[in-house]
Amino acid sequence: MSASIEILIYEALDEAMESLPKKFNYEKKLSTNLFGGDGMLDSLGLVSFLICLEQKIEDHYNIEITIANEKAMSLKNSPFRSVKSLQNYLDTLVDEKNNET
Repeated sequence: MSASIEILIYEALDEAMESLPKKFNYEKKLSTNLFGGDGMLDSLGLVSFLICLEQKIEDHYNIEITIANEKAMSLKNSPFRSVKSLQNYLDTLVDEKNNET
């Protein structure tokens, strides 16, 4: 599942980047920083990216999730820091949602 989620992250990131006034070229790798001190997204960019990503996950997995929820905000290390941390967090969210059914 991780590979699929990683692809969805890059697709959503590409779409979010198109709508931002400042264009970034980034490497599609797990260590790419998304948000935070050296991240390429500001808070508005992060929100746009997460909305797009939620829709892609719903379309791909046929489940609805909220990425920026209380669980994400309460974690010691932000899941939004890098592609890898977001991928790990999404793996958990998708697994939990699939196990509910």
